[in-house]
Amino acid sequence: LCFSPPTDASMSPDAIKQSHWCNVAYWEHRTRVGRLYTVYEQSVSIFYDLPQGNGFCLGQLNLENRSETVRRTRSKIGYGILLSKEPDGVWAYNRSEHPIFVNSPTLDIPNCRTLIVRKVMPGYSIKVFDYEKSCLLQHATDLDYADGPYDPNSVRISFAKGWGPCYSRQFITSCPCWLEILLSNSR
Repeated sequence: LCFSPPTDASMSPDAIKQSHWCNVAYWEHRTRVGRLYTVYEQSVSIFYDLPQGNGFCLGQLNLENRSETVRRTRSKIGYGILLSKEPDGVWAYNRSEHPIFVNSPTLDIPNCRTLIVRKVMPGYSIKVFDYEKSCLLQHATDLDYADGPYDPNSVRISFAKGWGPCYSRQFITSCPCWLEILLSNSR
């Protein structure tokens, strides 16, 4: 099945509101903090501190014995990101004062063994998931280049700290604060 946004105009507003398009997991290094946050609206703010508005507030998630590195990184999240489901894909808008780092199957170069992590500066946005590219990737059967479990419908976003071949942190689980965006199969 290809990833495609719902196009059925006959769906009632109640049916649309009831279905979610993604879940968001917040991680500190290798530890998931809090429950999955289910997203029903077209966009969601994910932030540490937002003066007005609503969304997924990371500042309210508690974890005992948090390291100093995690505390410092959490303080840099600020207004965080706005994640938005658009007709062509899912976009992330960086509203913090520090860069975010993004990895997604649709940002990777097909059949490339090098992990692609994109740096997104404050005030900029990136299409973190492309529906059309996802459909093409799902038809590709050569996943030999993938190390470990591979989810073609997930996006990983790290706050303030990069990872991958160009950084001292080789894996996202080495990043102090990061998100896993799990796109719904009922898209």
